[in-house]
Amino acid sequence: MLSLRGRLGDLDGQRADEPELNMAPLIDMVFLLLIFFLVTTSFVREAGVEVARPQAASATAKTKGALVIALAVDGRIYIERRQVDLRSVRGLVERFLAEDPAGAVIIAADKNSLTGRTIEVLDQCRLAGAKDVAVAAQRPGP
Repeated sequence: MLSLRGRLGDLDGQRADEPELNMAPLIDMVFLLLIFFLVTTSFVREAGVEVARPQAASATAKTKGALVIALAVDGRIYIERRQVDLRSVRGLVERFLAEDPAGAVIIAADKNSLTGRTIEVLDQCRLAGAKDVAVAAQRPGP
């Protein structure tokens, strides 16, 4: 037979010492990790359209937060997954720079798009006050 004494302690109402699992340090550690990853993550605002980027041997990766402006083959402009007009590019870039003054603007133009259209988008970004404007490219494969 099983003894109630070993399981519940003495019969006079006292319980035996049982180990406790304190969850507070574990929860604190999870919150600290969450905050760490949120602070160290750089957010890139996607353009919303796939473009075939031209290749460049000098292409480097941008690590800080950036606004990506995509320019399709037919001249359509996409910012944050929606198509925009050339006249609204300046206002959207100004709004982005108001939120993140150190942010960069990346123009991801398709390699078959017109150079004139890329220059027009670049001009609107410069007029909006963007100091760090780059044209996206990819490194050639081996």
